[in-house]
Amino acid sequence: MALTGRTALLAALGSLPVGILAPSWTGMLAVNAPLSLAILCDYALAAPVRTLRFTRSGDTTVRLGEQAEVQLSVVNPSGRRLRAHLRDAWPPSSWQPGDEASASRHALTVPAGERRRLSTFLRPTRRGDRRAERITVRSYGPLGLAARQGSHQVPWTVRVLPPFTSRKHLPSRLARLRELDGRTSVLTRGEGTEFDSLRAYVPGDDVRSIDWRATARQPAVAVRTWRPERDRHVLLVLDTGRTSAGRVGDVPRLDAAMDATLLLTALATRAGDRVDLLAYDRRVRARAQGQTGGDVLPAVMDVLTPLEPELVETDARGLVAAVLAHAPRRSLIVLLTGLDAAPVEEGLLPVLPQLTQRHTVVLAAVSDPRIDDMADARGTVDAVYEAAAGVEARAQRRRTADQLKRHGVVVVDATPDNLAPALADTYLALKAAGRL
Repeated sequence: MALTGRTALLAALGSLPVGILAPSWTGMLAVNAPLSLAILCDYALAAPVRTLRFTRSGDTTVRLGEQAEVQLSVVNPSGRRLRAHLRDAWPPSSWQPGDEASASRHALTVPAGERRRLSTFLRPTRRGDRRAERITVRSYGPLGLAARQGSHQVPWTVRVLPPFTSRKHLPSRLARLRELDGRTSVLTRGEGTEFDSLRAYVPGDDVRSIDWRATARQPAVAVRTWRPERDRHVLLVLDTGRTSAGRVGDVPRLDAAMDATLLLTALATRAGDRVDLLAYDRRVRARAQGQTGGDVLPAVMDVLTPLEPELVETDARGLVAAVLAHAPRRSLIVLLTGLDAAPVEEGLLPVLPQLTQRHTVVLAAVSDPRIDDMADARGTVDAVYEAAAGVEARAQRRRTADQLKRHGVVVVDATPDNLAPALADTYLALKAAGRL
């Protein structure tokens, strides 16, 4: 039995020492029988907790930073009216700091034999699965002097997806893709392009695209339009080793790489290419392959959702072996990893020729804008030392990038906000040049 604050007040008014209430009901009965009787009657009239029935409904997925609504249906099968306080417990990361108390606690009244529905609003702060914990109900009597309390387990899972903030860049990249496809009056050529159709010459068109045989058969000058080849294989490889755990500002490097992965997946899928995903450090952590059309992006997002960095050094040889196993034929390999000198020079460079001799390789890395701020700092002794450190760090990244370029790798080095659009632009440039 749980005693309420009202009980303590009544005990004080009745000249009964409050300390007697909790340890000894026998003593209370002997000293203040009317109050004791009222408490016992109030407890007896409180609706039972164990017989309550619960069901859940509502959202099962939500993007990070957005709000999810989970509804809880409470059925009171007893013959007594339920007056209760209910706590719907979820992991702490299910809410923004400070919101848990107001979002998870509910006052509830359910007449006998009826049903009521509550809504718990979640705003998660981390990716992954958030599973409902226990529901705790405290049922009060009519006078509010005593209460029954119990808990129930009502399973429910809300999957918190990556935020995909770079999707705002998708319309502009799709417009450029339509230009490459020849659906506008822009002509693109390359060794990997396919003939699409003929159209009338427009001032500014490349004269090399004029089809003289077709022109001879009609009164206007005809030019060929081209479109990039489709159905190419794109393998996105996420390095989930220790370097991916580093934070740039408020964003882990792995999360920035995920955002770029989602934008490139959406773009390449719309371009008609086949997109697979592989996450690796010392073993395969996640994979998405074999999906087509509109199923690709949801599949990639689903396997990325629970992915977290591993605090281990990435096995470059194992990574290359896994890539070759997943891409036996010529493909575009997009490796999202770091540009730190030691891991690249000691791990990746020795095995890189195995990839570049068969595939087109793009390495995308997250750079820290703080390095540029440090390099430009002046005015104090500390600022000068910071500037020296920033210049050295920037020069080291450039040397590492130059080494990769000499091996035939296309390097994309950008800040978290710019990585996704920069990688998408690189993909479009390779497609326009026929290098896929």
